[in-house]
Amino acid sequence: MSEYLLSTNGLTKQFGKHKAVNHVNLHVKKGAIYGFIGRNGAGKTTFLKMISGLSKPTYGEIEMFGYKNEELKNVRSRISCLIEAPGLYGNMSAYENLAVKCRLFGMNDRKYVESILDTVGLSETGKKKVKHFSLGMKQRLGIGLALVGEPDLLVLDEPINGLDPQGIAEIRDMILKLREEQNMTIIISSHILEELSKIATHYGIIHGGNLIQELTREELMLRCSERMEIILENPNQAIPVLDQMGFTNYQVVDKNTIHVYERLTESADVNMELSKAGILVRGIGITSEELENYFLNLTGGARNA
Repeated sequence: MSEYLLSTNGLTKQFGKHKAVNHVNLHVKKGAIYGFIGRNGAGKTTFLKMISGLSKPTYGEIEMFGYKNEELKNVRSRISCLIEAPGLYGNMSAYENLAVKCRLFGMNDRKYVESILDTVGLSETGKKKVKHFSLGMKQRLGIGLALVGEPDLLVLDEPINGLDPQGIAEIRDMILKLREEQNMTIIISSHILEELSKIATHYGIIHGGNLIQELTREELMLRCSERMEIILENPNQAIPVLDQMGFTNYQVVDKNTIHVYERLTESADVNMELSKAGILVRGIGITSEELENYFLNLTGGARNA
């Protein structure tokens, strides 16, 4: 049995000669909040439509809940999505919108509707028509509609896009609540890494249709945390010196750079010991990288924004 609730293998969607999603291998564990990060036009929505069953892949494979390809029809009911604007009846209340969706699922239980309203923070809206809701309230109702039928996997495409800070915080709190109380697995896409970093447990970064990185929250925080950066000709020569000094939390990141994540006040000592060993240090200092800069650097810098 796979350790992943959802995985894709070489998933591709081609429109003419353009590959909107190009050979993506993505992995989502059960109970994860998977932050799917990419700029507008990176391929996020196209990918999410394929895994949600709204679009057919050109080629490649999707495995969900242990099922693949044609077998996926057996588990489609366990996945629910909010992709693009939610389809809401503006002249109805939040309760009435949810009741209509419940009836489509063969359910006619007032308490069930009320429990969803409570989950998405709309239990106090009464008879207020949805057309008078704020954008954040509409998004929460859209998520409420996606919760009908109690899916195991919830897919949310840019649910915080265009919201004010309060609206973003409300969506964030609700997603954390769904995971904690219902052990729901959630994929949430955004082009704002800073926001997703507050809730996501895992990340996939997509750019130009290609998945360029998958990493855990811990790995992301480590890469963006404060660190000692040592620039030198041959990092491998410095490793025995760092080991001898008792450093254990460091990483060779490229052919000229080592990042050290501990004892940051000892950069002068490190420089001295490396010099004693005859190793020329071009630069040493304390640095950190903001999340958004990390994302920008991975996806080609601000010029592509």
